[in-house]
Amino acid sequence: MAPRARCESNRDALLAVWGSAPDGPDVPGDTATAHTRRALRGAGFSDEEIDAGLDRWCALFPDRYVELLRDADTSHWQMPDGAAATLRRVAHRALLTGNPEAVARARLRRLGLADLFPKGEGAFGCEREDRVALFELARERAGGWPAERTVAVGDTPLDVSSAHEAGARCVALTTGAYDRDRLRDADVVIGALQELPSALASLV
Repeated sequence: MAPRARCESNRDALLAVWGSAPDGPDVPGDTATAHTRRALRGAGFSDEEIDAGLDRWCALFPDRYVELLRDADTSHWQMPDGAAATLRRVAHRALLTGNPEAVARARLRRLGLADLFPKGEGAFGCEREDRVALFELARERAGGWPAERTVAVGDTPLDVSSAHEAGARCVALTTGAYDRDRLRDADVVIGALQELPSALASLV
């Protein structure tokens, strides 16, 4: 996620809300609000102080990120060949991410994937702090889609464990920072996005 834009927008929002911009331990795949809470707790803020400012942070951070992204060089953002076509083959898809919605949708627009994930569907990191709870929200927005028919697609161990905790299954991609061994708890592990339709078919 355009690291400079993310760091600067997060810092600006933290300073505006809490007057401090601590760096906390990162947990890849976790929600933005959970990361913010960890960082602020580590700097000595109470949960009451954090709770009082989270909604404002969730408004300021995405707005600033989108503003900075307009001029950011994202030429290094590369989607696999045929990514959009592959995703179109997946029925009943929805976006579930730890990022705030405006951040996620700005990234999708840059990648040319925005039309694949309509507004009003999915779940985002400023809507629920607990990643597991995002699954329930996304299923609710999909008309009460059953957990046992839900399959998450992710590339971190937390993506895998949160899907299972939510009663869903998970297809893990080794295209990120984690190899097949680190993602071995997934129901299926694949090495390329093009393998996704067949991986999903194997779970039916």
